[in-house]
Amino acid sequence: MNPLAWAGRWFFASAMVVLGIQNLVYQGMLKGLQVTPEWLPAHVFWAYLMGAVLIAGGVSVALNVKAQLGADALALLFLASLLLLRLPRLGEAIHNTSERTVLFETIVCACGACLLGNRGLLIARVLIGISMIVFGVDHLLIPETIAKLIPAWMPQRVFLAWFTGIALIAAGVCIVIPLRFGDSKRLAARLLGLMFFLWVVLLHGPRVAAHPHHPNEWNSAFVALAMCGVAWILSKKAYR
Repeated sequence: MNPLAWAGRWFFASAMVVLGIQNLVYQGMLKGLQVTPEWLPAHVFWAYLMGAVLIAGGVSVALNVKAQLGADALALLFLASLLLLRLPRLGEAIHNTSERTVLFETIVCACGACLLGNRGLLIARVLIGISMIVFGVDHLLIPETIAKLIPAWMPQRVFLAWFTGIALIAAGVCIVIPLRFGDSKRLAARLLGLMFFLWVVLLHGPRVAAHPHHPNEWNSAFVALAMCGVAWILSKKAYR
């Protein structure tokens, strides 16, 4: 396995473990990437079960022990979250950027698990590409809001918001198009992962350090790490 794919596997697995721990600690009542529907009967039981699946799946993938089973379990969990939690909120997602972001983050995580389990590689690639296009369009719709999330020491923050939006769209289009340009697609996935990794280091890392007891900051940081992992896994898995 090449270094980027190896790092992607570990980043994705680490993110799953942390999200699982959050699901246990906060009993599934999270903002950001939430996986346990609040309306489920015996909600705490399901929150603990889903948290355990996230942790076990992440550890399995990271250590490459029963990794196929771990990846399949993660894929099924995110698929269940899509069906039970995200699709009922589809109307909100159409009009609300935050809801739309979490919807497509859930899709990307499901696709990342499918890539690791060698399931539906073509469908996973297309859905990941579409998700990046949606993320990019959302950046362009609210550049001033995105700019406020960028550290104050960075110059031209509105420009950076536009730039990242365009970069996300470009990467998504390159990933989705059915042309046989494997090298270009691999490069797009690698650069996409690098962008998410820089977000983790330059944007989310300082925010977590400044607010270490804020669960949403941890959630956002490790979702970004998961996105990085998925992109780097994609650069290897879908274009072999």
